[in-house]
Amino acid sequence: MTMTAPSDSPPRAGWDALTAELDAWAAAGRTATLWWRDDDAVEPTPALDRMIALSVETGAPLALAVIPAGVTDSLAPVVDAAPTLTVLQHGWSHTNHAAPPAKKAELGADRPAAAVLAELAEGRSVLDRRFGPRALPVLVPPWNRIAPGVTAGLPGMGFTGLSVFGPRRVSTVNMKCVNTHIDPVAWKDGKRFLGDAESLGMAVAHLRARRLGAVDAAEATGLLTHHLAMDGETWAFTARFLTVTRRHPAARWLSADTLFAAEGLR
Repeated sequence: MTMTAPSDSPPRAGWDALTAELDAWAAAGRTATLWWRDDDAVEPTPALDRMIALSVETGAPLALAVIPAGVTDSLAPVVDAAPTLTVLQHGWSHTNHAAPPAKKAELGADRPAAAVLAELAEGRSVLDRRFGPRALPVLVPPWNRIAPGVTAGLPGMGFTGLSVFGPRRVSTVNMKCVNTHIDPVAWKDGKRFLGDAESLGMAVAHLRARRLGAVDAAEATGLLTHHLAMDGETWAFTARFLTVTRRHPAARWLSADTLFAAEGLR
């Protein structure tokens, strides 16, 4: 049976396409897996409280990418009190080391890989001490960029997972990669909402590519949010996207600990 958008909200551009794609998964007897990553956490804020409340309300597990160098003692109780949360490591200090005009990167090739890896190892220790088993050995590079030499050294630092942006590719290291694919923030246009059409276009494109075998069908489709950089429209989109997909029988939201433990390393 075709699922429609919630009746308490009017139709908006692109939502029919999302429902139609999930209907195609259902018709094929398949389940479209999804996951949710939110970046740049360091301390409790009203925006973070709102994001956690949305996770609890919708039942969609939330992976919180925390910046180790800036994290405060007050964040740990918030994580402990939220059963839908897991913690990932968001680099070390979220500092750009790339020289202009290169794109921003903290974990790029501008510094020796050994120095970058030493910082990441310290960050891993910080998160382990503060969050215990809620902190997964999964790295989220700031700006979703990481040099190959740094990636190659991650297993030696205790990391078993990596998450950037875009469909995952076959890796040459013993790491599990689960990426994000939907970013509703227009970063080059004042951090406003990108819009339904473009945001949902990213979602439908990855879901369709998975269904048709054009990308790795086993990689869950990832929603990327930034609680500190979202306007009202972006918040509304995020809530609606979570609600619509949670109500569709062919969609299932998975937690980061499930994803980074499942399917073996890939």
